[in-house]
Amino acid sequence: MSNEPSPPSTESTAEEAGELPARPSPPRPRAPASVVVIAVLGVLFALWAAQELILPILLAAFFALVGNPILRGLQRLYVPRFLGALLVLLGGLAAAGALGNQLIEPAGEWVRQVPHELKQITPRLRDLTKPMLDANKAAQNIARAAGGESAKPVQVIRTELNEPYKALTATPRRVASVLAVILLTFFFMVYGQSLQRNALALLPTRQQKKLTVDILTSIERAISRYVLTITLINVGLGLALAGSLYWLGVPLQEALLWGTMAAILNFAPYVGPLIGIFIMLLMGFVAFDQLLPSLLPAALYLALHTLEGQLITPIILGRSMRLSPLVLILALMFFGWLWGIIGLLLAVPLLVCIKLVLARIEGMGGWARMLE
Repeated sequence: MSNEPSPPSTESTAEEAGELPARPSPPRPRAPASVVVIAVLGVLFALWAAQELILPILLAAFFALVGNPILRGLQRLYVPRFLGALLVLLGGLAAAGALGNQLIEPAGEWVRQVPHELKQITPRLRDLTKPMLDANKAAQNIARAAGGESAKPVQVIRTELNEPYKALTATPRRVASVLAVILLTFFFMVYGQSLQRNALALLPTRQQKKLTVDILTSIERAISRYVLTITLINVGLGLALAGSLYWLGVPLQEALLWGTMAAILNFAPYVGPLIGIFIMLLMGFVAFDQLLPSLLPAALYLALHTLEGQLITPIILGRSMRLSPLVLILALMFFGWLWGIIGLLLAVPLLVCIKLVLARIEGMGGWARMLE
């Protein structure tokens, strides 16, 4: 028997020479639906359970993305990156501190006055809600007559254990979280580029590196543009509301307080303005004695927000940054349930990032268009 190797087949030789198309690779095995559902639930639980670790990192990365264009402008002026990051961070903290110093006095005064003022406006609120209360009582009487005494509503009494040291133990954790966000923002701005280069070096092909760089650049530009534009629009909305309240006779510092509140709440679409309208109603009943002037602050806020949301913001941002209202509401509900108020503030930037990533990946453009 001969030990010589058998010659390669004609088909394999032709395939290696390029005369025949390459054999398709076998399809990848797909995980069962139950495994996918369990994995998704596990990820959601991890995001919720580790929010004290995840939220400072997300906030720091978000602030670093916003500060990177300013940092690049300082580097063009031959300012070292370390010094530029320090200047940007200190400038932001100084602006936030100056604004807080101006608003802390009227905010504290208003908080002290609210309990006393609420006792005085209770009769007016009772008069406004009297028709609804009468209708509710009539419905209860009808239900009681139809169902007998067993139709009485069940009253649930909830008791809550008041921990005396709860606030004392929560304060250091909040301070530590704020310091962590500040330090992480600084280190993201200083060492973020080197970390990005080292992460890109791990990718196997040049095409994947180019696609990843394109996605990261698009996200940075889009988020920076979005945040800068929305911030300017919200500042304009806050100044317009403050000017309107000052025109109604509200003191200047208090008017600036409500304008700042409106600007901050407007970062959370739909949810923030609803909270703002409720607060403006409460403020109007506290600040004014008559019914019509009491409703004017909420009416002005609603008119300004409608003008901003339906005309100004769509014109300035354009179609590229539009998001479906239904998808936006679902994202606000999801991230608000997951991370609370910080989730509401981060919902829109995270949704914009998801849309940009889907638009850059081949075959995922339809999902990106579904978010518009």
